[in-house]
Amino acid sequence: MIANSEIRQLSDKDLQERIDLEREAMAKLRFNHTIAGLESPQALSEKRRDIARLLTEQNARKHAN
Repeated sequence: MIANSEIRQLSDKDLQERIDLEREAMAKLRFNHTIAGLESPQALSEKRRDIARLLTEQNARKHAN
């Protein structure tokens, strides 16, 4: 889980890179869950929430400018 304070400290470029990385990780989790199941299906919802937090910060920065 990513802390909001950590997200706020990221630069715009780092924020976009982190969003891309998290989306790739989410796709891999979904694939693995489909094939064999996950030990913790909650990991999917945690990853989705992390992505939402990152996108929320990105949108807040766009609207602030």
